[in-house]
Amino acid sequence: MQLISRIQALEKTARQLEPHLLVRQEWHSAIEQYANEFIEDNPKLNAFDSFDANHFAQLEMDIPEEGRPIEEILAFYKETTDRVGINPASGKHFGYVPGGGVMPSALGDYLAAITNRYAGIFFANPGSVKIENQLLRWMCKMIAYPTNSLGNLCSGGSIANLIAVTTARDARGINSEKIPKAVAYMTNQVHHCVQKAMMIAGMREVIIRYIDVDEALKMDVIHLRKQIAADKKQGLYPFLVVSSAGTTNTGVIDPLDAIADIAEENDLWYHIDAAYGGFFLMLEEYKHLFKGVERSDSFTIDPHKGLFLSYGLGAILVKDTEKLYASFSYTGDYMQDAFELAEEPSPADLSPELTKHFRGLRMWLSLQLLGTKAFRAALEEKILLCQYFHKEVQKIGFEVGPQPDLSITVYRYVPTIGDANLFNQSILEAVRKDGRVFLSSTTIDGVFWIRLAVLSFRAHLEEVQLCLEILSEVVNKQLKVVYKN
Repeated sequence: MQLISRIQALEKTARQLEPHLLVRQEWHSAIEQYANEFIEDNPKLNAFDSFDANHFAQLEMDIPEEGRPIEEILAFYKETTDRVGINPASGKHFGYVPGGGVMPSALGDYLAAITNRYAGIFFANPGSVKIENQLLRWMCKMIAYPTNSLGNLCSGGSIANLIAVTTARDARGINSEKIPKAVAYMTNQVHHCVQKAMMIAGMREVIIRYIDVDEALKMDVIHLRKQIAADKKQGLYPFLVVSSAGTTNTGVIDPLDAIADIAEENDLWYHIDAAYGGFFLMLEEYKHLFKGVERSDSFTIDPHKGLFLSYGLGAILVKDTEKLYASFSYTGDYMQDAFELAEEPSPADLSPELTKHFRGLRMWLSLQLLGTKAFRAALEEKILLCQYFHKEVQKIGFEVGPQPDLSITVYRYVPTIGDANLFNQSILEAVRKDGRVFLSSTTIDGVFWIRLAVLSFRAHLEEVQLCLEILSEVVNKQLKVVYKN
């Protein structure tokens, strides 16, 4: 009886984890009001809010023994988190690739969290696995992979590329004995998460050959071919080539088809990182830029970039699903009941994850509610906005990098006196201090460039024109300082 009394006493407190209807309605109402105000106010908010060391003293609220009022929590969140640093939900965020999440992606996450369905194994929840596999097959069809191809919906391009290089390692038999003589090929424009993935996958000692790029920063296929031949002569094991279909740096697309020729001739695993650029394949007019994607062995694409969803949804597509099974399928004795029914491949067999959030619901719900037409229009708009900026920024005195393939371009102002790199750094600092738009930079062969990445679904002509106006104002002010000194 003493045990029963103790259990009943604990139950009374533990039931607070399931608030009654009125409390849930109060919380819902407060969160909904906050979200709606944020969306309505967002066009007026800065794309970047500066902060100093003193601000971090406020970035902590003690974890309480008893719960706090929702209003107090939201006020703290707004002050310390929602108005500091980069605002990725802003249409004036031109610094990095991901933009703000379309609203249905939040609704999908909410629904997935409330119902809390386990999306790792078909037996546990057939519906969630079917939905995620349907999305993967839709993307496989987009890149003309065979109908039996699949992949995995993961947290982003980093994990997608980790899955790809791990599968490549195993598919090409690169064991511990061969690793010091194994060779992977890529350019210095490839996203750094590829090298990071190789380190995590136990390939720190693999030889990485950085292939030259041409004037447009695309992979030089002549150099690639020569390098592979030279490595074979030395008794090395070429096994992997990674190309980019939209680099993060400048948005360029490597010569995918020509690289596929070389990969096939030399039995290399061919991986394409299209985390940023992949969804531009939805545009018929631009498909020619991606010629050869169907010849790859694996393909990274991020719905939280090109489909404008909130952070945390990437995808790896693999042409031969059996290769994924070989690298990632493993089970424990306690799971013996879970594989009696297997009409669909289970994500837990095709990725490192066992515990699997139903992250695909945010993508599925967004596509179902909005349809593909709106996404295609937004993607084409971003390309045209970048082209417009590329042309107009030259009229205010900036030099530009290569003609943009997609929606990223680089540019710099070269004053007649002084260090151009320092001058462009000062431009960037002044733009960030202003805060209305957010820009970023990169360095290519020692030259400092400012970047414009147009991929927020809220970025339209008005926002790009504001960016041009701010750049013009800043340049004029900075030039006065240079010539005054």
